[in-house]
Amino acid sequence: MTWTPEDRAPRRYVDTAKAVRRGLLVVYTGDGKGKTTAALGLLFRALGYGHRVAVVQFIKGQWQTGEAKMAKALADRVDWFTLGDGFTWLTQSYEQDVASARRAWAKCLELLADPTYQLVILDELNYVLAYNFLGVGEVLEGFSRRSPTTHVVTTGRDAPPALIAAADLVTEMRKVKHPYDAGLKAQPGLDY
Repeated sequence: MTWTPEDRAPRRYVDTAKAVRRGLLVVYTGDGKGKTTAALGLLFRALGYGHRVAVVQFIKGQWQTGEAKMAKALADRVDWFTLGDGFTWLTQSYEQDVASARRAWAKCLELLADPTYQLVILDELNYVLAYNFLGVGEVLEGFSRRSPTTHVVTTGRDAPPALIAAADLVTEMRKVKHPYDAGLKAQPGLDY
């Protein structure tokens, strides 16, 4: 790696005496693997501090994932809601997908209004916005009404520009290489 003068420039540090704490909006997007995985890493970090956590999955239906199985074991500490009908290319019904997204969004608004949640993960919300199942303005308005200390994390490809602009932290996962490209199936415990 070649270092530039900008890389060596002193970093700007926050004056911790003046720093504020508030709930952040975090967006994990991009075509690479790891968006939900990163969000679940934050879930475990929050649990380590005794925080109350909720997860709403917008697209995944009753597909058995390792994270949903683990959430059952953590049911006293994690509120988990899988509210989708399955991947949209399986339902083939835009109206049904919109109705499912609306039901999931109603649950999200309920969770966001509850000040006891320190972290609410909205898994696959970015897809819902990209496919116009929900309007980004409506979602951002809902986020603005959340408890001031609640962190919100969204995942999924194609996060809309307005969501990215509103976010405090955006990470784009970029695919460099993926086993699907070599014809390998998704692996339990790694991919789901």
